[in-house]
Amino acid sequence: MIQSGKFGNKKILLVDKDLKQANDRTWCFWETGDSFFEPIVYKKWDKAWFHGQGDFSRLLDLSPYQYKLIRGIDFYSWCFALIRQQPNFEIRTGLINEIKSEDRKTWISIDGQKLSAEYIFNSILFEKPVIKEGDYYLLQHFKGWVIETDQPIFDPTKATLMDFRTSQGYGTTFVYVMPFSPTKALVEYTLFTENLLVQSQYDDGLRTYIGTILKTENYTVIEEEFGVIPMTNHRFPAANGGIINIGTAGGQTKASSGYTFRFIQKHSARIVANLAKRNNPFIPLPAGPLRFRFYDSTLLHILQNGTLPGHKIFTTLFKKNKPQRVLRFLDNESSLGDELKIISSLPTLPFLKAAWQQR
Repeated sequence: MIQSGKFGNKKILLVDKDLKQANDRTWCFWETGDSFFEPIVYKKWDKAWFHGQGDFSRLLDLSPYQYKLIRGIDFYSWCFALIRQQPNFEIRTGLINEIKSEDRKTWISIDGQKLSAEYIFNSILFEKPVIKEGDYYLLQHFKGWVIETDQPIFDPTKATLMDFRTSQGYGTTFVYVMPFSPTKALVEYTLFTENLLVQSQYDDGLRTYIGTILKTENYTVIEEEFGVIPMTNHRFPAANGGIINIGTAGGQTKASSGYTFRFIQKHSARIVANLAKRNNPFIPLPAGPLRFRFYDSTLLHILQNGTLPGHKIFTTLFKKNKPQRVLRFLDNESSLGDELKIISSLPTLPFLKAAWQQR
């Protein structure tokens, strides 16, 4: 909204429970060209490893894509610095008790104080959605350590996109590694399962991977992060009266992978374009991408029912397809030709059975 230059006459309130002064998360994504957030991209890679279980490993040339990483603290600092330059913005911290829109009135309660608004853009999932028949609900949950080693063991020109050379005992489990220097990297232990682990189990997974795959015991944990993202084909409501849901609450998380960052940016761009042109933020659902919901539901059905192990599915995807095709597919930007090649590369019978059960 700031970048558009069209909302200087609007009073805009930004509310969060704290001032976001900790490096509490990392966003990783791929794209071609420079992004809106290019000034704060901490590290980017043109090549990335994929490791399946068994003997399949491949160094992926991602061009024209680059894999990029933004640190949470850089994102917060950059955004708040820009927002604080705008005289029509107010930043407030507090507990959001309630958000309502009824009788053509929209309001928010912050620490018990009620404020009215023309529109509220809400990113809060206040509770787990009610899962109906035909819906699937898994969690992507992850714990990451930024580690510093006493010896140079990383190649900072190559990331690790997915490494399944770890125990699959809990379900679909992989590690990704984002090297910042020869001695420093983010190592993220990630699972697609129905239930969370206890914290010590994530720590065990990280220690085992660092010891057996990275082959070092001499390192220091500098930072750590933990997150949970729902992976579901549940239809989150796009809006309710004057409330427009954004982020995961607005259905912007890719159901079959948990990827969210770039979907949020594309969604936000469409909201702002509508506001600027029509003074209306509501976005009609485009007809074309509905097929991606079908693909996501099919894969979620297989993962939740354990029809095929997740590591075999992703290994097949990257073994039998060019990485650019897979990345376009995961971004919901692939062509029908791309999708036919991807579908034909996967085990036919399990996917046909799962597809038949989707509505």
